Amino acid sequence: MIKKVLIANRGEIVNRVIRTCKKMNIQTVVVYSDADKDATYIADADEAYYIGPSAPVKSYLNKECIIDVIKKSGADAVHPGYGFLSESAGFAKDVADAGAIWIGPKPEFLEDIESKCFCRQIAEKAGVPITPGTTKPVGSVKEIYEIASDVGLPVLLKLDKGGGGKGIEKINSFESEEQTESIFLNMKKIGEMAFASGDVYVEKAVLNPRHIEIQFISDHTGNVVCLGERECSIQRRYQKMLEESPSPVVTEQDREKLYDYTRKLVKAMNYTGAGTIEMLRAGNGEYYFMEINARLQVEHPVSEFVTGVDIVEQQIKIAAGEPIDFKQEDICIKGHAIECRVNAEDPVTFTPMPGTISKVTFPDTTSGKVRIEHAICDGYKITPYYDSMIFKLITWGEDRNACVDNMKTALNQFEIEGVNTTIATDLKILENQSFLSGKFSTSFLKDEKFI
Repeated sequence: MIKKVLIANRGEIVNRVIRTCKKMNIQTVVVYSDADKDATYIADADEAYYIGPSAPVKSYLNKECIIDVIKKSGADAVHPGYGFLSESAGFAKDVADAGAIWIGPKPEFLEDIESKCFCRQIAEKAGVPITPGTTKPVGSVKEIYEIASDVGLPVLLKLDKGGGGKGIEKINSFESEEQTESIFLNMKKIGEMAFASGDVYVEKAVLNPRHIEIQFISDHTGNVVCLGERECSIQRRYQKMLEESPSPVVTEQDREKLYDYTRKLVKAMNYTGAGTIEMLRAGNGEYYFMEINARLQVEHPVSEFVTGVDIVEQQIKIAAGEPIDFKQEDICIKGHAIECRVNAEDPVTFTPMPGTISKVTFPDTTSGKVRIEHAICDGYKITPYYDSMIFKLITWGEDRNACVDNMKTALNQFEIEGVNTTIATDLKILENQSFLSGKFSTSFLKDEKFI
């Protein structure tokens, strides 16, 4: 059994992992940069190590420094959280070489799925529908136009190894070959700088889709258990803002189909651990595989609320070689859960606004229907070095309407002084008739004139 976990991350996810580790009687090790030297979890963990300046490349992305902490602390496992090095095949291999357990899929698997084209090839072979387009990188604008002629405009150019909503451009017409050439070359340049790969592939744009994802866990014996779907269509700049489970548009028949797709993909990929299969739902109800996230997702709490499964606990047990001790038929979706990501941003333009939280008052969580994931406190400094999300608020209700009411009440109970946040935007979304009716798509914010 794992005895000591190093959490190679920062912010709210550190507190989240610590909570489960304490429940499992596992010691915790945290790391921190200059910007996080006053983080509350430093005192909550069993051990804490300084790893460098605030800039991520010199701290949370500094593999050598974190590996050194593994050796100094004697940690026998590493939980990478999400973002930073969470899907780095090289880092996962370095962790294993240092004698620690990587809490996630095997390094060689992470290396393979860095390529979205590879994943599209696996899905196609497994009989899981993918959006029309290429399963290999393209080499020229001529080739892009040939594919677009076959599948129909508009098409999306995507970086094969992009992520986090970066590296996606839409081509709407054939009118400007020069402009397409500029977009193509610029994407390749960005890919080479940010993801060490300038490969670009093409897929038909699914207009105004729903973004639906399936949370799953899979062990070394081949057991795959799906933990419901999440609706993630409320997003800006391809970044999620609000997630919920179950989706208001997914039927029981849809859910069984999505579970079947997930099992096929997971088994074809020989995946172990917790992960997410991301799908696009077209207006005609057809689903298309988009990508796999081989890590814990930011929005995992909504799945935990409706299933009662501690996903972090399952990650740790599977990494330790334990089989899943329940079956698919044991999973029952109970009630409804919503997560609002609250960012330190202008609520209209979504421009990040660093600053200091002079005072914060949290909502009441004693009902068991409200959950807050955060690492903030009075005097907390929001720096420009990291993502602008400052906390996640998750609520549960017997049904979707009750859950929405609980979320609105909790958001209104939050008091944050010193910085602007997106709470006002979240409240407007929750009161919007298109949202309340469940009839929306990934273009919701634009359609409803939030942006």
